[in-house]
Amino acid sequence: MSKHGRILVAMSGGIDSSLAAVMLHEEGYEVIGMTMKTWDYASSGGTKKETGCCSLDSINDARNIAVSLGFPHYILDIRNEFGDYVIDHFTGEYLEGRTPNPCVLCNTHIKWDALLRRADRLDCEFIATGHYANIRNENGGPSHGRYVISKGVDNLKDQSYVLWGVSQESLSRTKLPLGHLRKSEIREMAKERGFIELVTKSESYEICFVPDNDYRGFLKRRVPGLEQEVAGGNFILEGSGKVVGKHEGYPFYTIGQRKGLGIALGYPVFVTEIRKDTNEVVLGVDKDLFRDGMIVSRLNLQKYDRIAGPLETVTKVRYKDPGTPATIHQAGDKIQVLFHDGVSAIAPGQAAVFYEGDDVVGGGWIMKSFRRSDVQSAISTDGEAQLATA
Repeated sequence: MSKHGRILVAMSGGIDSSLAAVMLHEEGYEVIGMTMKTWDYASSGGTKKETGCCSLDSINDARNIAVSLGFPHYILDIRNEFGDYVIDHFTGEYLEGRTPNPCVLCNTHIKWDALLRRADRLDCEFIATGHYANIRNENGGPSHGRYVISKGVDNLKDQSYVLWGVSQESLSRTKLPLGHLRKSEIREMAKERGFIELVTKSESYEICFVPDNDYRGFLKRRVPGLEQEVAGGNFILEGSGKVVGKHEGYPFYTIGQRKGLGIALGYPVFVTEIRKDTNEVVLGVDKDLFRDGMIVSRLNLQKYDRIAGPLETVTKVRYKDPGTPATIHQAGDKIQVLFHDGVSAIAPGQAAVFYEGDDVVGGGWIMKSFRRSDVQSAISTDGEAQLATA
């Protein structure tokens, strides 16, 4: 009988998830390792060799760690589930003129659910991952009884941003062993235990089903005829609406993009807006990228079950964003965000995450951004955001 019970650990084959399994094993948990096969890259028609968490090498690396420590390891094939949800969403968002974040979607809607279902079958009370973040249970105050994600101590590796969508029920059964450690400490731990191959193994930061980083090529292969259907739309200038050239099709551009536009105006320009309905891509200078607020939907709140009245937060609009002070207001299933200072290149389709100190208040998906001059209604006296913006 183990000291702490049975725990299912998601093992990608990389150093972080491997050391999470090692640490829990050393603490006295009965560890079961599981590697999830989410995608078969050969089926995407790409040209780059399969790498990352779904490759055969990564699966073997995870299994070797398990064998060396004497705990079982399984492969969970979720390719159909992953493709139906994550890849269809990825493709659909670009076709709607938005910029998706498939890794957040996969973490919170596919991997956690898949792990917990298999944990139940294997009689595991908990699951664990190698994310750099922390979980605690609030025993007092307005967050009483709720599970809260907070930042990992390593600011350079903190992954709390990608975990905003994990439900309360899932958090109650999740362990994050690396949250109190820095990456340098994990590397030292691996060396001390003789896992040198983990220290020297390169890390993948690509989307697992687009390992060549060519999302445009992926879309063209995924949607036959797309290139011909959307080609030839207009590049227009912010403000004046002047047509300055033709583009390859609105799905092939993202907010804030500067390189690869195929147009020269004699000064730097950026994509400031994507108009699906008219197949127009709006270009502007750097200052045209700034917005004062945004509307966020499809919420998942962690620290509070509801945000009553205005709340001061630091809000992130992308993974590496340091965050910007903002006042947020909830109205029904949406949140209006008003930044204290303008934020550049807010892309609809990306995740917005709200923080109080190190705590994740919650998050959601960015619907639209706006300038302060565009707001048509203010916050009502009862603290509800009317959310009617131009």
